Amino acid sequence: MEVEVKLRLASSAAHERLCGVLSPHHCRTHVQENLFFDGPNAELSSNLAVLRLRFYDLDSHCVLSLKSKPQISDGISRIEEQEEPLDPIFGRHCAAEPWRLLHIESSDIIKRVKVEFNVGARGLVGLGGFRNVRGVYEWSGLKLELDETHYSFGTCYEIECESSEPEEAKNLLEGLLSSNGIEYEYSEVSKFAIFRAGKLPG
Repeated sequence: MEVEVKLRLASSAAHERLCGVLSPHHCRTHVQENLFFDGPNAELSSNLAVLRLRFYDLDSHCVLSLKSKPQISDGISRIEEQEEPLDPIFGRHCAAEPWRLLHIESSDIIKRVKVEFNVGARGLVGLGGFRNVRGVYEWSGLKLELDETHYSFGTCYEIECESSEPEEAKNLLEGLLSSNGIEYEYSEVSKFAIFRAGKLPG
């Protein structure tokens, strides 16, 4: 179970301001490309599951993930997540021809996709995706991830923090944002849900 605090920033100006505040604590920045897949009859999404390929930093590496049973409330997200590394060259072949994913015999994720979600011989279909620029910071004992997410219909800004004590982490984050005059609100939906809706949150 992945548990994260997710706070949506109000604007690009708020994102820029927070980047400045956190700059002494910056560790690295990743450029991520996220691509999503489903069965031809929405076998995954109809069961609140998401199959994703994520490419990092011009294909330096690739991760296949399956997320399921999402819950998000008051800025805290809980979701079951399973991840496996994938050769990025093969990942690109799968992105172009999604049926190839179903032929990864060593993958526990693909076994679940076939058995638990009943994605069969008709294969997988690509849903498209989005690009994300993620700044990673170590601040006050927390690992913060500051996201600038580029969809075809606009850009969202969010700060995330995975924590085993999410309420405490949320209080620290809210204090950081409020004390620096950075407008925010609790994230109510996932990045994937925004992508599927085809519009930015209101």
